[in-house]
This record gives sequence, C-alpha cells and structure tokens, in this order.
Amino acid sequence: MRVVVFGATGNVGTSVLEALAQRPEVEEVVGVARHLPGREFAKTRFVAADITMDDLVPIVRGAAAVVHLAWLIQPSRDQHLMQLVNKLGSLRVFRAVAEAKVPALVYASSVGVYSPGPKDRCVDETWPTRGIRTSFYSRHKVAVEVLLDRLETEYPALRAVRMRPGLIFKAHAASEIRRLFIGRVPPALLRPSLLPIVPELPGLRVQVVHSHDVGDAYARAVVDPDARGPFNLAAEPVIGPPELAEAFEARPVRLSARSARAAAAAAYRLHLSPVEAGWLDMALQVPLMDCGRARTELGWAPRHDARVTLSELIDAMPRGAGLDTVPLTGSLTADDGAPSERRRSRASHSASPPRAAQ
Repeated sequence: MRVVVFGATGNVGTSVLEALAQRPEVEEVVGVARHLPGREFAKTRFVAADITMDDLVPIVRGAAAVVHLAWLIQPSRDQHLMQLVNKLGSLRVFRAVAEAKVPALVYASSVGVYSPGPKDRCVDETWPTRGIRTSFYSRHKVAVEVLLDRLETEYPALRAVRMRPGLIFKAHAASEIRRLFIGRVPPALLRPSLLPIVPELPGLRVQVVHSHDVGDAYARAVVDPDARGPFNLAAEPVIGPPELAEAFEARPVRLSARSARAAAAAAYRLHLSPVEAGWLDMALQVPLMDCGRARTELGWAPRHDARVTLSELIDAMPRGAGLDTVPLTGSLTADDGAPSERRRSRASHSASPPRAAQ
C-alpha cells in the first residue's frame, strides 16, 4: 500500500514516517511538506506542496491512506494565516481525499478538542468536543473535527480516524518545541538548574506521550481496515506539579490560576512569550483521557513512561536537539515555513466557504 503523509517533517510526522516504514504492508510513503528535508527516510519519497494553494488531488490519487498532520501553531499573532492553514488547508486535504476516492484518512486531532472536564478521573472518546473557547488552538481543532464530521456524512465509505493525543515530546523535537512555545531563548539557558521553581496550580494535570508511540498508533490505524473514529493517546503517569518539580529539579510554588493566567497574558501582550494564555487555560481545563479504546481496538500501548518522555525533552533542550528537517532544526523565525504574503493573498481569494468536499 502507498500512504501519503501531509506535514511529514515535524515532530509527529517524522515519527509517523519511521513507524510506517516498519510496516510490511506499506510499500511506499509519500511525505508532503513545504520544504524538503535534508535527510532520507526509509520507503519515503518527498513532495514539496503547500496545502493552502497547490493541487493536492494528484498527490493523493491512488493512495491507500492519507495521514493529515499539517498544522500551524506559530505565528499565533497572525490569526488570518492560522485559519488559512489550519482550517482551509485541512478542508483542502479532505476535499482532495474525497475527490481522489482515497479509502482511508487519519487526521491529527488533539486532547484540545475536549470540553472542560475532570482531573480526578479519565474520560473516553464520547466526552463532549466543544473545546476550550479561550484557546485558538482548541477552537481550530474543534472546527476541523466538524469539517471531518461533514466529510464522513457525505462519504460514508471513507474510513476516517481522528487521533486525540496529549502533549507529544521526543528529544529530536526539542528545538521545534523551544521555538514554538518558548521563543528565542538560547538553548543553553534552558538547563533545569536555572529554573528553581515550578508553579503549583489547581487543575494542572496533563498527559504526555512519546512521539514514537504516537507514530506507532498512526501506523496501526493506517493498516487496520477496521480502525475508524476517535482514539485517545497518552501514557502514564499523569504529569502534575510533583512530576514537574522532579523533572526540573525545582521546588513547586503554589499560585492561583487567576494570577498565573494574568502573568501569561501579560507576557504574551508584551511579546515576552510566543504563546497566548489560552494554552494555560487548555492545560488547566481539558479532561484526563482514558486510552482503553486504542489499546483494545488498535492493540496500541505506549512503550515510554510519561516521566521519562518529559525528562528526555528537558535533557535535549540545552543541546538544541533536532533533525535535518526544516521544522526540527530550530533555525526558523516564527514566520518561516508559512506561506509568503503573495501566496497568502492568492489562497485567501481562492478560498471557498468551509464546507465538506462536494
């Protein structure tokens, strides 16, 4: 089988390529990205394409499955661009899949689609998916799941899977994660010893999963003809202030959620942080996920402990670890890798209302 992967050169994309290459059912992988990587991946050939502009149908025609990972987190201050790539780009991928009659689509959703929920127990994939209204990331993920709902209704023969992972880390993603969520802080200043305290916030309990384990889940969903619908992906244990304090060798300091949010909003407003306060809201409000469906139906189980995964990322940060792909080198500015102004304008004029493929 031939599998097309959009967004193939980032944190999750590179792990998906590696996992697909290990599957005997997969004969060829087509990795699609705006910039071609400087390294090779087994069974993979790369195609340069922009999901907001280029004709995607020839790329996906004849594929047994399409994996859609392409997504922008930065530049978060350019909401027009974010919507252009995340919403319109996803719609164009979905339309291409429908037009080319690709039988299977695996989409990268997120824990961020879930409505506020409990932190003292886990919920399954039936939990409401209205998102966290103060987070643009959450709103965009919810909007794209709605587009996928419509696509499934119009094309019932399409086998559609949506993955909903927690925070996804690996050592080679350190430079990308630093650039997206921390900004221009030099890697050498990210040593754990330089962070003496971590915030102890009510509700700060999040789930982490290793990128390689996520890649394995995607590969399983691609080759399993019975896999469809949503799957939660996370590893144990849940990460809260005690686990953060241990990982950073720091002391937890109790703060109120209101104070922490005010500080995050001020840092973003003053351009001291690249991430809006909605990311904190999402961390404090999304529920803990039960991953039993992935274990039972996909045969998936994370091989990496969540604490080990977090420590792997923290240890890699001062080294500026990455891979020879544009997203993972950490050498880009916030605007690099996004469509140029000319292409943004052309894409905007060619945009049609966000409806499913016809």
